[in-house]
Amino acid sequence: MSDVTLPLGYSANGISCGVKNDPSKLDLALFVSDRPAVAAGVFTQNKVCGAPVKVSRSRVPRETARAVVINSGNSNACTGDRGIADAEAMTAAVGKLLGTTGEDVLVCSTGVIGRFLPMEKLQSGIAAIVPTLGASVGHFNAAARAMMTTDTFAKEVSQQVDAAGGCRVYGCAKGAAMIAPNMATMLSVILTDACLTREQADRILRHAVSQSFNCVSVEGHTSTSDTVLLLANGAASPGKPVSGEAEAAVARAIDEVASQLAQLIIRDAEGADHFITIDVRGTRTRDEARTIAKAIAEGPLVKTAITGADPNWGRIISAAGYCGVELKEEDMSLRVNGTPLYERGAPVAFDAAAVSASIKNNRDVSIELTLTLGSESIRFWTSDLTCEYVRLNADYTT
Repeated sequence: MSDVTLPLGYSANGISCGVKNDPSKLDLALFVSDRPAVAAGVFTQNKVCGAPVKVSRSRVPRETARAVVINSGNSNACTGDRGIADAEAMTAAVGKLLGTTGEDVLVCSTGVIGRFLPMEKLQSGIAAIVPTLGASVGHFNAAARAMMTTDTFAKEVSQQVDAAGGCRVYGCAKGAAMIAPNMATMLSVILTDACLTREQADRILRHAVSQSFNCVSVEGHTSTSDTVLLLANGAASPGKPVSGEAEAAVARAIDEVASQLAQLIIRDAEGADHFITIDVRGTRTRDEARTIAKAIAEGPLVKTAITGADPNWGRIISAAGYCGVELKEEDMSLRVNGTPLYERGAPVAFDAAAVSASIKNNRDVSIELTLTLGSESIRFWTSDLTCEYVRLNADYTT
């Protein structure tokens, strides 16, 4: 990320304040806009959601956001009224130090469910982090690392937008497991110095999420904490909301940042050996394509077949068949890593050893399912399912 040009008017940092047991691991992140920013958010669809989700959801969209505070190591989920009070206390503490109200601060937490936050440590951490904020790439990288739980690397992406007065988009995310569509556990903060209205920010973010974070799955478990936040502070063109082609250019950049971050989450999936791209084409609606792709992505037998480099195509076709979309066998054709395996309801002769080798010897795997029902399509990303994934999640709290 050393060559990244960060959006104007933002600062950030990440520190260790003791939420995690290991003092060498960062666990408190803060992103700050030097002026009021338009904010939008998309959140988990899980009916059981963390206190920070409830607090932040109630505050967006808004036009006066100043900061996002995030802790890792504890999700502050299933913690009742105390959890809400603690999330609000975090935002109030940040707001006071920034000279604004807590209502203008958004909050996220990620980590183990069902444990109260160590508020004394967080209050001390917030007091310590604000004076250390900076606008360097290193400061933003520290914030991205402070969001991590089981992630093995920080996930950061940026885009330059020449059309809208030279504005910029920066995004970071965390996530490696408990990942599924309908906000797939993952958090993301996207910052831009473009000038957007509340309506623009909300619409652009929802579109970006639909094309990215809602097109990934590791194991089909929708987290309690999933949050994607967009802040647009207008520093690149104060008081002049983008429109026309400039708005479209900003939207494309945010789409691209979200898409790249979503893919990085899958590339970091716990214990994964393979990054799988699933293209479903030829459905009547995009929702049909999503339903089929999701069934394939989350099918344990599909995922374990990829782990074992087994071109057992029947598992893929079967997953499409049970997902609930009205279709027939003869509607489908399948390719894996570019090799035809199944055509219009009948098997195709292929070199099984060669296809197996193509899976075994490459981290990236392509599954292409083409139907004859219509013209809609979707691209979806997932990982394989390994023994290491089971070990990591079996030992998560013990």
